[in-house]
Amino acid sequence: MSVVTRFAPSPTGYLHLGHAYAALVAWRAARDSGGRFLLRLEDIDRTRCRPEFAAAIGEDLAWLGLDWDGAVRVQSEHFADYRAALDRLDAARLLYPCFCTRAAIKAELARSAAAPHGPDGALYPGTCRALALSERERRIAAGESFALRLDMAEAVRRAGPLFWEDEHAGRVPADPASHGDVVLARKEIPASYHLAVTVDDALQGVSLVTRGEDLFPATHVHRLLQALLGLPVPRWRHHRLVADAEGRRLAKRDRAATVRALREAGSSPAELRALVGFPG
Repeated sequence: MSVVTRFAPSPTGYLHLGHAYAALVAWRAARDSGGRFLLRLEDIDRTRCRPEFAAAIGEDLAWLGLDWDGAVRVQSEHFADYRAALDRLDAARLLYPCFCTRAAIKAELARSAAAPHGPDGALYPGTCRALALSERERRIAAGESFALRLDMAEAVRRAGPLFWEDEHAGRVPADPASHGDVVLARKEIPASYHLAVTVDDALQGVSLVTRGEDLFPATHVHRLLQALLGLPVPRWRHHRLVADAEGRRLAKRDRAATVRALREAGSSPAELRALVGFPG
């Protein structure tokens, strides 16, 4: 069966070896099945994304010998798609504005020794969930910053039991409640990663989501959003992460070795492919 895969980096720096491996996994899955490989730039956060990094992504992939099908989808050109999804969730009364600052949330959690925890740490305590509509409207009109959170308990109640298929883990029961009331947008940023990636994959017809195993927990949230928005459900393949000599996951913040730097140092595409486990 042919599949549609995608590689979706954020243009906040040059591609490192972990990115190269992720791109090769997606590209190989598509090409081996006679399917399509898509390229998407996840540049929602305009404060950190830069055009030179966006251009470099295409150059580095082409140097590696990877080709993609169709035009590159650039998230910042599709804010209306994310707004439409938010409007549907809002009309279903599944969203609420949260005015809590990070400092206020941290202080609230510190006062509760039994605060529940999820994959990313202590869960938001729901401080703003019960605010009256008039109070929400007053604070928004006053220009306060806010995040739009998903009322997770209500969303899970409406969606009912959910599952998703992972090529390595098999059939996985979805447990989005373990993430608490996740943020789906902010006043300054029109969509969170959770919302944008779910909407994009559906609109692009992605049938196999390949990504690092560090994003395995996020799939629980994405499966719920698909159910709430009536979107098609792909399969997932969460692959291993490329680590450095000390066993640490490669990351931009740690200035991991970039594809560009290795190119400039004289490495060949074949050598780089072999370095991340894709010889030939």
